[in-house]
Amino acid sequence: MPLGDKAGLKPAKPMREVFGEALLALVRENERVVVLDGDLSNTTKTLAVREAFPERFFNIGLAESNMVSIGAGLADCGFIPFITSMSGFLLTNGYDQLRLNIAIGGVNAKVVGSHGGITLGKDGPTAMAIEDLALVGGLPSFVILVPSDPATMHAAVRAMAAWEGPVYLRSSRVAMPHIYPMDACPFEIGKAIVAREGDDLTIVGCGIMVAAALDAAAMLADEGIEARVLDLHTLRPLDERALVAAARETGAIVTAEEHLLHGGMGSNVARIVAEHYPVPMRFVGLADTYTESGDPEDLLAKYGLTAEDIVLAAKEVVRAKRRR
Repeated sequence: MPLGDKAGLKPAKPMREVFGEALLALVRENERVVVLDGDLSNTTKTLAVREAFPERFFNIGLAESNMVSIGAGLADCGFIPFITSMSGFLLTNGYDQLRLNIAIGGVNAKVVGSHGGITLGKDGPTAMAIEDLALVGGLPSFVILVPSDPATMHAAVRAMAAWEGPVYLRSSRVAMPHIYPMDACPFEIGKAIVAREGDDLTIVGCGIMVAAALDAAAMLADEGIEARVLDLHTLRPLDERALVAAARETGAIVTAEEHLLHGGMGSNVARIVAEHYPVPMRFVGLADTYTESGDPEDLLAKYGLTAEDIVLAAKEVVRAKRRR
């Protein structure tokens, strides 16, 4: 069943295409924005910027470390560089430069990692970024954004350009259904969105797993369990207030992410909850393993990242909550 069907969500185009459209609109509006590419513009969908504004597009080639350093230099000259490539290559090959040239000095550079997660699919594990959020999480000055639908992607691209300092945005190869209206998206850096109300537990998701969480919530509602769904599109700064409120008001939490459980969103949510208001928790994410190549839907099912997996975790925490 297509993602979002249970929740009644409308399908959308692949998120990398949405990112390309949002970036082109931003370049048209802001003459300080420039784009750096690692010879993957047709993959990351920055191609439209190259065609419309060739003087503000720089193809650095398959040299991610150099691309990051050049982007840092452009930022120091007053430009707003968007440094783009597949996240599995950009972060691993350019991590030293991201740390030294951008993070430590808080340089105003924007880093976009495309094809995040296992839904990269048949390109296989060497290209899959299943650790990108953990890697950027190790760079203290970076804001970390994981949009969940077309509206949040457009809003995130605008917000990261307006933010003074380093920002990482995770994009995706696959489509994510519409959750929010394009003309009234409640996106704000550092402020989670309550995508669905509920009192029995809270499902905290980011990226593609927000739509899966909404599907799970619809399935749970059929069994009399009302789940709140929290769209944690910003992993740094975390919305601690929303997380503590969810713990206090619903008494149980499930996290869902297309990322390794180690160092991902769930571990950071658990840290906040444990410190302020401990409640039963379960974690849906990628176990301590690399995956194989395959169809995205098949991979999500094989590695436990579906709405059905969220439902099972939700029932466990609700039972644990009732036993307390």
